[in-house]
Amino acid sequence: MLRGIDVSSYQSSSYDTDGLSFVFIKATEGRTYTNTKLSAQTKTARDAGLVVGFYHFLWPGNLTAQAEYFVSKAPEKAGDILAVDWETTGDGTHASNAEKDRFLRKVKELRPNHRVVLYCNRHYWLNVDTTSYAGDGLWIADYVTAGKPRIKAKWRFHQYTDNPLDKNVADFASKSALKKWAGA
Repeated sequence: MLRGIDVSSYQSSSYDTDGLSFVFIKATEGRTYTNTKLSAQTKTARDAGLVVGFYHFLWPGNLTAQAEYFVSKAPEKAGDILAVDWETTGDGTHASNAEKDRFLRKVKELRPNHRVVLYCNRHYWLNVDTTSYAGDGLWIADYVTAGKPRIKAKWRFHQYTDNPLDKNVADFASKSALKKWAGA
């Protein structure tokens, strides 16, 4: 399995890339927030030759506006992966299943040559999700042994810990296989 991390404005712009094949970087949230370290964190990943993904923290409502905002801020390079982060907001709300599905489809429509994946935790996947729609792949958070999330669905990425930072594995035989899948 390939190793990777995900970062946001809480992490350094010059994070350690040793032993990593990929990184997901928080780009946006809602319709107004952009990660202030997005450019620098992207440069760190690209300079290290990593496969790069960008994610958007989804809020309920205004799905088209959120999708347009996300793709306007997320860098666009062949082989980049786009993800929606579907979980409980700071207000204690969450986008509905229909909103999550519409957002994924709208981002795919706006960036048809990019893989678009769903990030959610095990609870959301098993108890909140009713459609099992994850776009081009599922990125599941379940803090157990790396590569062994407790779900039956096919997954592409597994976030297995957040200590000391969000660590992930990808279910690909090699970095070149991940690059090929991502369209690089």
